[in-house]
Amino acid sequence: MPVTIRIPTPLRKLTQDQELVQVAPGTVGSAIAELQSRFPGIQERLVDDVGQVRRFVNVYVNEEDIRFLQNNDTPLKDGDDVSIIPAIAGG
Repeated sequence: MPVTIRIPTPLRKLTQDQELVQVAPGTVGSAIAELQSRFPGIQERLVDDVGQVRRFVNVYVNEEDIRFLQNNDTPLKDGDDVSIIPAIAGG
C-alpha cells in the first residue's frame, strides 16, 4: 500500500490537477524527490536551496507536523497520509 500525498490547489497545476498522488514508502525527503521526478518543478516550490522544507510550507504526516518529528527524515510507511499545506498570511 503506497503513501498518499495530498496536493494543495495552488500546486495542482504541476501535478496535472491531481489532488492525491501516491508514492513509495521511505522518508518525506524521498517522497519529495519522487514527486520531482514525476512532476518537474514541484520540488523548488516545496524546499529551499539546502533541501529543507520552506518556512511557508507545512507538511504533515498523519496530521503531525514534520517539524516536530524528523523533518525531511521523517519515515513514511505503507498507508501513511501526507498533507502539503501552504502557509496563509492574513491580518
